[in-house]
Amino acid sequence: MIVKDIKSVYKDIFKSYDKPSLEEHINKIIELDAYLPYSSTFFCVTNTQNLSFEYISKNMFSCLGLNSDLIKTKGMRYFWSRMHPDDVEHWLQALNELMIFTLNEITTEERRHMSYTWNYRLKNAKGIYVNIVQNTTPLEFDVDEKPIIGLAHYTVLDPQIQLQVSATAKLLNENNEYETKYFNNFSQKLLYDGISNRERDIVRLLVLNNNSKDIAKKLNISPNTVDTHRRNILKKLNISSTGELIGMIKTNNFLMF
Repeated sequence: MIVKDIKSVYKDIFKSYDKPSLEEHINKIIELDAYLPYSSTFFCVTNTQNLSFEYISKNMFSCLGLNSDLIKTKGMRYFWSRMHPDDVEHWLQALNELMIFTLNEITTEERRHMSYTWNYRLKNAKGIYVNIVQNTTPLEFDVDEKPIIGLAHYTVLDPQIQLQVSATAKLLNENNEYETKYFNNFSQKLLYDGISNRERDIVRLLVLNNNSKDIAKKLNISPNTVDTHRRNILKKLNISSTGELIGMIKTNNFLMF
């Protein structure tokens, strides 16, 4: 898919009205960026209405070797041109389905507490396709409460890691724990594709070494309910222990958003 076609599909996904004011958000992020250490992550303020990056943090160069001024000047079209061609259609499908899900299933109030994650491969300055995990939190919405301005965090992972293109939508609950509201894999089916979003949250927390009591507190459910979910997960996957579950996920490089 050529960049011109990408632009057309992308604009259709994010078609919206009324351009919001960005100055307050951007100024706060610029102030924060000055104090952040260099790392394998960088962030941008994205504008889906005019396909631009309103701001790019200093870490982009250390992560990708790309000049942030060049990326900001050329905008999203240039960024897309560096995406692995095999990932483009999966990526656009992921964005479209996330948008459809948000508009149809998430209330206008909840949209302000959502977080979206997807992944793809991007060519760095050395011509190597590295893995990018992008997490975007909406900052501004149009008159129809459609997210159009986002704070996007990009984590760069080793190109040797084989990641399937997938997308996740999460809601920040009253306990400040993200609950999975949507998950889909756009490359191929995962071994745990049949488990529910609640079970996926429990798997993610188990991988992070949380016990049933910890998980119950984070998800605002009882430890007995957590244990029931754990038994159901093992049964669905036809495995005998939590250790085997965690080993299976890590061995197969499944991306636990």
